[in-house]
This record gives sequence, C-alpha cells and structure tokens, in this order.
Amino acid sequence: MLGKLARQHDPNVLVGFDHADDAGVYRLGPDTALVQTVDFFTPIVDDPYTFGQIAATNSLSDVYAMGGRPLTSLAMVCFPEKGDLAVLERILAGGLSKMMEAGCTVIGGHSIRDDETKFGYSVTGVVDPARVLTNGGARAGDRLLFTKSLGTGVISTAIKKGVAKQAWIDAAVASMTTLNKTAAEVIAKFAVHALTDVTGFGMIGHAREMALASKVSLRVYARRISLLEGALDCVRAGHIPGGLKANREFAECVVGFEDGISEEMKTMLFDPQTAGGLLVAVAAEDGAELTRALNAAGVPAVEIGEVLAEGKPLIEVSA
Repeated sequence: MLGKLARQHDPNVLVGFDHADDAGVYRLGPDTALVQTVDFFTPIVDDPYTFGQIAATNSLSDVYAMGGRPLTSLAMVCFPEKGDLAVLERILAGGLSKMMEAGCTVIGGHSIRDDETKFGYSVTGVVDPARVLTNGGARAGDRLLFTKSLGTGVISTAIKKGVAKQAWIDAAVASMTTLNKTAAEVIAKFAVHALTDVTGFGMIGHAREMALASKVSLRVYARRISLLEGALDCVRAGHIPGGLKANREFAECVVGFEDGISEEMKTMLFDPQTAGGLLVAVAAEDGAELTRALNAAGVPAVEIGEVLAEGKPLIEVSA
C-alpha cells in the first residue's frame, strides 16, 4: 500500500520504507540521527505482566536492529471498556520493567476503548548517522549469524489452543523477553555490513528483505539453525499460525531447498517470530570472532550461512 502513496523527499531521511527496513532513521545533525519505530499486538501469553514484557521487548528490537540506542517510548493501549483495570496495570508494569532494563524512558502514551486488548510502544532512539546498520549492505562472502532460536510463532499458537507444555512455554517466554540489547552492544564493536531482526515475516521473509536490499543471494544451513524446545512438536501437531502460512505463500517462491530437509524444518523457516533474534551479515574474517564474542556475552549466536553473489534462487537452504 505504501508504494501507492505520494513520495516525500527529505534529505534528512536516511532510512525510510523503501527497502522494508526495521525502523526509520532521521538525521538531526552531523553526529546524531533519530531512530523511530512502532509495534503493538494482541496477547500471546496468558499472564498480563509477561505479555507486557514481550510487547516491550518486541518494540525495542527494531531500534537495536538499526544499531541505535533506545531513549524514549510512548505506550499504546487498546483495552475493553469493562475490562479489569488490574490486568491493564500488570500489562503496563511488565512493559515498564523491560523499558527500564533497556534504559528507555516511558514518557506517555495513548489509550482507546477496544473489545480486544492490544499493547505496544512507539520507541525513539539515537544513532550516529555514519554507523546506521540497515538490512542492505551484505556482501558476497559475508557470514550470516543469528542470535536466537526459532519457534515462538508455533508455540504461541499452541498456547492459544491450550495444548502447549510448560517447558515449551518457558522456553518461548525466555526468548521473547530477552532484549537484543547485549547482542547489539557486541555487534557494534565489529564491522558489520547488514543487520535485521527476524520477527513477523520469519527467517525466510527477513532474509529475503536483506538479500533484495543488498542485491545478493543467501545460503542458509538448516541444521545450524537452533529451534526452541517443542517447536517441531507444534508443527507436527498442526499448530500453524496464519502468519506462517501467509509468509510461506509469499516468499517460498524465492527459496531453493536442497534434498533431505524435512517438511517440519521447511515450515519453521517461515514461522513468524515475536521479539526474535538478530540476523547479522559480517565479513568472513570476523565471523568466528563475532560469534565467540556474542557467546561470551551470553548471547547464543550461531553461524547459519553465508552471502553469495546475486543469482537464483535468491535464498538457498542447504541441509
């Protein structure tokens, strides 16, 4: 839809919506630019405090994905007119706990009456205009790193159906409430070429955006990608979110799968993530060192593939 709208021409817009990047970046001066993003959604877990934490973690992620530092946020609340305000208080408290962990100040917000609860934040951060990390810039020969495990989409669907095992819930919640702050701080010390977070479009969807923006192709090794406990069980049981089906219908046409990759694993690559990990393209000579540095900082990053010269298929998935 955005492609049908009139284009604004402002030389201070360093990153707009042209390449489906994670956040907008607006230059204020030679050394400072704003990073701006917004995200909100309906509850995906039963506990309101945890839902608030997940919503905040997810909203902050796009600032980290641009190489920025979150500064301020505005809460966005949709809540039933006759809803229990104690529940809303817990949602807000959960979100605030993660904003405080990020060092991001909540300075206000807006609320409306809605039959369905929705919550999230608009987040503003800052970044050096010379150090903005976009989903473009990946170069042939780069190594691809990923900082979290996949599976929050299918596990969240199982939670909504009331069939998720507690161990699966615990693993998914731990992932969705882990800020990308530490990972971003480590990544900032390296000459990273491209960066994005893997969220609603799944691994393939966000890899596709990186490949197109960078004019390259990517190779991903399925066996190297970490999955949350219970993720494959959810796929086998048919707990498939609508977003996963939409992602697959849209993006599978650019993917070439090597023989031997299970149908369950193929499905997982399209799983929409909430507060997902960072997908990093870094020079080959720095790949191992960056992985070690992330691991030493407590980030479970793994090298999952490499960047290829532009060709077809756009994304190769090897066993």
